[in-house]
Amino acid sequence: MFTYKTKIRLHDTDAAGIIFFANQFKIIHDAYEDLLEEFGWSFQTMLKGTNYFLPIVHAESDYLTPLFVGDKIAVAIKVGHIGNTSFSFEYTLKRGKTLVGRAKTVHVTIDQKTRTKIPLPSVLRKALEKYQSTTR
Repeated sequence: MFTYKTKIRLHDTDAAGIIFFANQFKIIHDAYEDLLEEFGWSFQTMLKGTNYFLPIVHAESDYLTPLFVGDKIAVAIKVGHIGNTSFSFEYTLKRGKTLVGRAKTVHVTIDQKTRTKIPLPSVLRKALEKYQSTTR
């Protein structure tokens, strides 16, 4: 399981001093970017060195406990479903041992030029499957 560590910054919070809901998505997206680098990619490499994009077509999130400025959190990511043209990631956010949030993103592989769905590239499928097997 891949783990990303961060802390809640002042700009992550709202007027009540707790994490602004949209920033939970920002944090999981930061974790997602680091996971792609773990797979051997970066967004720069993907944008310039491949013929596909991986847009998010569905996102959901649960907020279980408020997060405050300075809270240190760990975001664990596991590979969920792997389909023909799509895949999902499941995220758990913890402050210490306390589960503070959950999220899920579904990604579809599309051709950069035509913006139509394409089958998952074999190199991506292999990375996802390899990582999926280590998260079970």
